[in-house]
Amino acid sequence: MEKKTLVIMAAGLGSRFGAGAGKKQVTPVDDAGHLIIDYSIYDAIRAGFEKVVFVIKPESREMFHQVIGSRVEKHIEVAYAYQTLDKYLPEGFAIPEGREKPWGTGHAALCARDEVPGAFVVINADDFYGRDAYEAASRFIDESANEAEHAMVGYNLRNTMTPFGSVARGVCTVNENGNLVSVVERTKIEARGEDAAFTEDGETWTEISGDTTVSLNLWVFKNNIFDEMQARFASFLKDELSANPLKKEYYLPSVSNQLLSEKKAVFKVLPTKARWFGMTYLEDLPNTKANIAKMKENGEYPENLW
Repeated sequence: MEKKTLVIMAAGLGSRFGAGAGKKQVTPVDDAGHLIIDYSIYDAIRAGFEKVVFVIKPESREMFHQVIGSRVEKHIEVAYAYQTLDKYLPEGFAIPEGREKPWGTGHAALCARDEVPGAFVVINADDFYGRDAYEAASRFIDESANEAEHAMVGYNLRNTMTPFGSVARGVCTVNENGNLVSVVERTKIEARGEDAAFTEDGETWTEISGDTTVSLNLWVFKNNIFDEMQARFASFLKDELSANPLKKEYYLPSVSNQLLSEKKAVFKVLPTKARWFGMTYLEDLPNTKANIAKMKENGEYPENLW
């Protein structure tokens, strides 16, 4: 069996080491100086992953290796993939004049293709997903022999909220067999006690149960998904880019939704009771630190991961 690979979409993370409003994403979350990304890799190693691929900007390579890669490369095989606007750009298409924004998460995952030998998990760089999520993903890779069967780790919405403002989540419909039917991106969800509400226009709010299954962009893919990502990137450029050529993004969940609607794939939903921690707002930092400190006190993590 090929190595289980963890693909971390971190093209936006490297630039934050230098400063700016996003620097909270690279602020240590414990007294030992670990970042959230350290915990993701540590949990993945415990779950049986043997390789990690960082999808970054080429100019971030040296900084990223210094701050993160050099710490973990003694414990897991490390590779770097570069997300640039021209990478995997289909023949016949050109980069729109003035475009600087990366193509999005669907393209970020595609950029890792040359470094991924088999089944893989893809995650965001600055989200804490919890050990259980990686173990569920690892079991799925071990047990699923169907190349048309992929998976997504599904969280209870209430376990992914912050008290400090709104969050964006992929709201999932799951059938009675535990398979994903669709993912709808809701970009403004706010907590309402144990439940929540979302708005599309900033004025009208729709209530949503805290038990609702949501996606945090933790996907488990068989290697053949790269062919679909590449083909659908061309379709995105042809059919959708003209609406906003400088900002329009190719999102990873759109690939899954299209495959589902065409009945070309099945996505198992792997439920987890894990709690998400992130750095959506600067005010999240004390809560994240406190939660990690408590897990260390409970023996879930050592004081020094590496």
